[in-house]
Amino acid sequence: MDLTALLIFTGALLVAAASPGPGIVALVARVIGGGLTGVVPFVAGLILGDLIWLAAAVLGLAVVAHTFHEAFIVIKFAGASYLLYLAYRMWTAPAEPSAVAAPRRERSSGLFLAGLSVSLGNPKVAGFYLALLPNLIDLGHVDLIGYAELAGLCITVLTVVLGAYALTAARARALFASPRAVRLFNRTGGALMAGAAVAVASK
Repeated sequence: MDLTALLIFTGALLVAAASPGPGIVALVARVIGGGLTGVVPFVAGLILGDLIWLAAAVLGLAVVAHTFHEAFIVIKFAGASYLLYLAYRMWTAPAEPSAVAAPRRERSSGLFLAGLSVSLGNPKVAGFYLALLPNLIDLGHVDLIGYAELAGLCITVLTVVLGAYALTAARARALFASPRAVRLFNRTGGALMAGAAVAVASK
């Protein structure tokens, strides 16, 4: 692909990814409530969801996405349900200073699938790739190499943006270690995660 198209894609994705949505809220809530443990699989799931939507846009599968609308609804509610489960665990986590350094672990596979379902069920992500992106670059001339370039940029941009959000939330959490502060962070994270679940389910 030509440099202009790649720069347009990078700029548009950077703006879209940095604007808070259900994915960002869920990520920040996860870090506030449980630290950086489990962030990598959760972020990997979010990024894979974006890559799937990107592939759908490049292959012209918007019609297929609408055809299998019911399947995406199932994915969306499955993801929202798991986010509510994580919200409950955060809310009820022990208010101990050690919880900041060693939060209760969730399974990596569960966190990965939670991130993936949030991304696949997020109308903001779908709208960017299926509605906005075709107006920014000519997807009809994107070949396999072009997709690889777009995918590489997608991974890079999302890793930087999501990583920045996660590290900022972790730094804020690490500033406070009293039982009262830990309880506050756990319940704030639980509330944000529940909010993200509601946002995903209601769109």
